[in-house]
Amino acid sequence: MNFTVNRAITVVLAGVVVFNAGCSTKKYVRNQAAPIMNKTNELDEITARNSKDIKDVDSRAQQGIQQVNDKTAAADQKAVAAGQAADQAQQIASTASTRVETLSNTVANLDNYRPVAETSVHFGFDKAVLSKKAKEALDQLAADIPNTKGYVVEIEGGTDSVGSPDYNYKLSERRAQAVIQYLAQNYSIPAHKIYVIGLGEDKSVAPNNSSHGRAQNRRVDVRLLTNVQGEQPTSAQNKQPVGNQQQQQPAPTPR
Repeated sequence: MNFTVNRAITVVLAGVVVFNAGCSTKKYVRNQAAPIMNKTNELDEITARNSKDIKDVDSRAQQGIQQVNDKTAAADQKAVAAGQAADQAQQIASTASTRVETLSNTVANLDNYRPVAETSVHFGFDKAVLSKKAKEALDQLAADIPNTKGYVVEIEGGTDSVGSPDYNYKLSERRAQAVIQYLAQNYSIPAHKIYVIGLGEDKSVAPNNSSHGRAQNRRVDVRLLTNVQGEQPTSAQNKQPVGNQQQQQPAPTPR
């Protein structure tokens, strides 16, 4: 009986020892594995962060490359546009140079030109605005242009003697420009076909000691000239003052 009890106790004790030994082994394994698993998890987190960072860097790099490509394309377009503008400027400069040379030759050979038609348009006191009668006279002269070969238009602006010479020169130029603008806009006369002189009060056609004489001097003379022989000169308008112009006062005042 005692033997049986002792054997039972021995079996129980052996089981306890085996159980304790098993628990100790699992705990040991857990203790040993825990740092490795923690390290593995940490490495996974680092890898995930690195992957995200790499994607962010790649995205920024792609954006940067796209921006560079866009700027390069824009720069290329600007370069092409600049090149085209330079070509156009060169063409304009060449055309202008040709016209200047033509005008220079025209002026140099002005003595070889003969009048085909001429007119005078008159202005009110201190005015540079074309009246209806002045426009009609220019229309009549311009009607001869299509039938005139090798032509130039000579325009001389004038004033009376009232006011300073400097002011009168500028006023005569404004009057001449009014005629040029009208002819260019309505008859497409190119600039290199027009020869302009602002004479101020230097070339009067009547004495300035009367209102009638001063009115005659407030004028622009327009001549259609040609270097082709055979044209007969005509007059587009009698050189008389415009009927509705203002009369000047005898006392000199700025014009």
